[in-house]
Amino acid sequence: MSLSAIDLQQIYDPQVYQTGVPFDILQQLRQQQAVHWIDEVATDSWPGGEGFWFVTRHAEVSQVLKTPKIFSSWLGGTQLRNPPSEQDLAYVRQMMLNKDPPEHTRLRRLLVDSFTPRAIRRLEEAIKSHARHIIERVIRDFPNGECDFTTDIAADMPLLSLADILGMPSQDRYLMFDWANRVIGYQDPEYAISSKFDDRRGSDIARQAVSLRPKPDTNGRMPDPRTRDGMPDLYHYAHLLARQKRESPQDDIMSLLLKQVDDEGGCVSIEEFENLFWLFAVAGNETLRNGIPGGMIALLQNPQAMALCQGNPALIPSAVEEMLRWWTPVMLFRRTATCDTELAGAKIRQGDKVVVSFTSANRDERVFEHPDVFDIQRQPNPHLAFGYGPHFCLGAQLARVQMVAIFQEIFARLENIQQLAEPTFLRSNFQRGVKTLPISWTVRGL
Repeated sequence: MSLSAIDLQQIYDPQVYQTGVPFDILQQLRQQQAVHWIDEVATDSWPGGEGFWFVTRHAEVSQVLKTPKIFSSWLGGTQLRNPPSEQDLAYVRQMMLNKDPPEHTRLRRLLVDSFTPRAIRRLEEAIKSHARHIIERVIRDFPNGECDFTTDIAADMPLLSLADILGMPSQDRYLMFDWANRVIGYQDPEYAISSKFDDRRGSDIARQAVSLRPKPDTNGRMPDPRTRDGMPDLYHYAHLLARQKRESPQDDIMSLLLKQVDDEGGCVSIEEFENLFWLFAVAGNETLRNGIPGGMIALLQNPQAMALCQGNPALIPSAVEEMLRWWTPVMLFRRTATCDTELAGAKIRQGDKVVVSFTSANRDERVFEHPDVFDIQRQPNPHLAFGYGPHFCLGAQLARVQMVAIFQEIFARLENIQQLAEPTFLRSNFQRGVKTLPISWTVRGL
């Protein structure tokens, strides 16, 4: 059965995702063919566009991601919606996420070299400690055994870990919460204006940065956070932090990065550091902040899997891999064709947008048996939740460590976990975001 134009709008209309992912549409597209042309018609929550090729199957998504010479991150950026101007496009091209080799390779190598074995071990130890303190705090602060899993448990795990990686004072971490809300949630009115951070409790550089936080206009709209002018507070904080680390380096990852020297004798510039800081503070935060509650939703919907994790903690690493596949926090990424080419029979022209669906690829029946089933013992599990190819997520291993650590602590300390109300979801066609997930529990052993 062919899909109508209205059906296809569900792929890119952000408002659709407030009620859930259109898995039925994705499945029909996968069954028909690997690559589809999608017209971008304007909707109440999407301005429209020139259209794009939509890649739905695992093999073709992997092919696009591993071939940057044909499918470029740099030409048009990596977001479905085009930057509003050439100036804004030039801005996003400065970020490692939107670079192609060899420029991307240089920055990535400097970052990889900064994640030394000693630094990784120290981070992993800190992550386990953070997970323990988060659950201890929840037990202490919510004696009635009820909380919002997203904000009271999941949100703090990546914030604390990123503060360690970036060498930020831990009291500044909710700056990252607000920055990520504004960038990832720009399509959602509730998140576009986010100001949870209390500058009275922050560092001096945090207070300086907050003084530059943009304010809504007369219509209540914030400046576009995908532009440099839309995030002056983030960039000012990154600039001051880099200067501080150059003057008084410590043993965090970002201090190590600023000391790295590339093959030509060059080092990371302050401007490059600012953009890398953006990448870690926003992208590194959101994937986990949504992946952790997404994993809990999977367990709540599959109580037999919850019981297995509770009874056998050795299954938690495998369960985390299945959570990432089943939930898929980052739903899509965009590339731009550098030349006329063909992909799975689709005739793609130079300059066309090519959008890969991680959500669809992670449910591809050609790769995953019974893909809609949440199976915590699934083997193998070659999901694409962290991407593929030269842009494979640098923080993938640390993200896994964080998810394993928090779920280990949850099942060690809490039991009888129940959902109190339906979760609410982010209005976004990019991040599969969980805004609220009310739960109850009892303390284990009491």
